[in-house]
Amino acid sequence: MTHKSAVLGCGPRSKHHAAAYGQITRSKLAACCDMNKERLQAYADEFGIDKRYTDLDEMLEKEKPDVVHIITPPAIRVPLLTQMSDAGVPGVIVEKPICIGADDYKALRALSENSKTKMAVNHQLRHHPTILEFLDDVANGAIGEVRFLDASAVLPMSGQGVHVLDLMFAFAGYAEIETVFGASSGYEDLRGTHPSPRTAETLITFRNGMRGALQAGEGAPIFDKSAPNWGHKRIAVYGTHGFRHWWMQGWEKSRPDGTVERAKKDYGAEDIAGQAGLTHAMFDWLEDENRPSPTNLKTSLDEWLVILAGYMSTVEARPVDLPFEPPDDLLDRFKAFVGAGGERRIAGRG
Repeated sequence: MTHKSAVLGCGPRSKHHAAAYGQITRSKLAACCDMNKERLQAYADEFGIDKRYTDLDEMLEKEKPDVVHIITPPAIRVPLLTQMSDAGVPGVIVEKPICIGADDYKALRALSENSKTKMAVNHQLRHHPTILEFLDDVANGAIGEVRFLDASAVLPMSGQGVHVLDLMFAFAGYAEIETVFGASSGYEDLRGTHPSPRTAETLITFRNGMRGALQAGEGAPIFDKSAPNWGHKRIAVYGTHGFRHWWMQGWEKSRPDGTVERAKKDYGAEDIAGQAGLTHAMFDWLEDENRPSPTNLKTSLDEWLVILAGYMSTVEARPVDLPFEPPDDLLDRFKAFVGAGGERRIAGRG
């Protein structure tokens, strides 16, 4: 089956989506849309896209794409996804972060329950070849029963914390979460690329007894000091008789005899394969209702609820039991607590 794809938003990140179509045989990138005409033309020329639009409604009406890639700022997730749903677009792949606070979380939760459009968040890391290999190892019992997951990223929670949190969910087998205990500091511009605290640490307890630690932002572990800030995503999974550890420049794993195997890898090469894999997962879902994308919107919102629980835990200095209904003013309370005013109050305590 051949699908028709389109792109909304032709900025730098969007080029990764388009480049993946060099490894995709089940669809053609047939149209693109951006309000910036100069950027639109340059993008379309680079990737050989004939149909070019500055109006989204016009593109949806004339092209009727099966899948739309949305690469736009997080502040407009809700209206754009609602527009896609109302237009009857079959599938949508949207860039992370899926949310900013509690209000858009609730709006998207309601949309996910009522929309027929299949929506997935662009966690392409979930489909990297090495990650897929390690997921199979863990699922097949190569390290025994999972006991602890340790994930981190130097970019903040909305930047790459969401990526490694998504990996935690995957390696935990999407087990239900019981409690979240978090601590955060500093806050960035809500309209920024990565609207989240400068640093956040979250301890997660799963109902089956597994534990997890998530750290995002300043102070996170660095394995390659030459890498830029975005080059430090990592996750380690520890079981009853072994472990798997992945980071952007390499990996290590325990052997049955107790020794450790280590290797370097090319993240860029795996990233294009991961992007293609994520796109193929959407096609699989469109063709079979029983094969939802692993980064589907409902799962991604479950992950975002963990982040909101970490914010609530920071503000109220207590563990938060899941599921919970985040208050509408949570982000305002959180920003006031960990922002400049909160830092002055904490500093004033000596």
